[in-house]
Amino acid sequence: MNKILLVDGSNLMFQMFFGMPSRIVNEQGKAIQGTLGFVGALLKIIRKVKPTHIAVLFDGEYENDRSALDTNYKANRTNYSEMSEEETPFSQIYDVYAALDYLGIKHTETIDCEADDLIAAYALAYGKENEVIVSSLDSDFFQLITDRVSVLRYRGDKTVIIDSDYLSEKFNILPSQYADFKSLTGDASDNIKDADKVGPKTATLLLNQFGTLENIVSMQTILKKRP
Repeated sequence: MNKILLVDGSNLMFQMFFGMPSRIVNEQGKAIQGTLGFVGALLKIIRKVKPTHIAVLFDGEYENDRSALDTNYKANRTNYSEMSEEETPFSQIYDVYAALDYLGIKHTETIDCEADDLIAAYALAYGKENEVIVSSLDSDFFQLITDRVSVLRYRGDKTVIIDSDYLSEKFNILPSQYADFKSLTGDASDNIKDADKVGPKTATLLLNQFGTLENIVSMQTILKKRP
């Protein structure tokens, strides 16, 4: 069976750019600490996973339709256009691309969606007949988990691979319920509010009782119609 590693490149790039302990420059005086961190982390991930195939996906510049649906979506994110280029991970992005080319690792930028969307599409398309590991700190990928799809969260020696057993132990829900769980509890990283007075424990209780968010909403509608 093939083992496919899908890397959330932007996520790893930001993690390593801001996670490196100090600024490192090359002989020309150009900062390269983010690039070194990215390549080092990626090689460790590859050695751990031992994939037969690998692709690294990055977010490109595009108009985000989700922001049109909800102006609050990711409105809490740092506006990097107001910072000097050297202070941002984007200053080293082409060095990261050059390193990936040197290593012979396929990579691309999205042009009309988020990298998350492409990764999810690949996982759904190839996860039925192959083993797929998604490397990212983004918990949104938990909803993709199946018997053949897992999520690797890189944290050096504390790296963990998230599977259905992990979700069951930590949240007491199924992977198929995770999107509904996040809909109820919100997502601070994306600036999405939770349902009123619904925290993780309440969300778990509701999902265990009713199964899906749709069923929860339907039950609420029925209760409101009662005299």
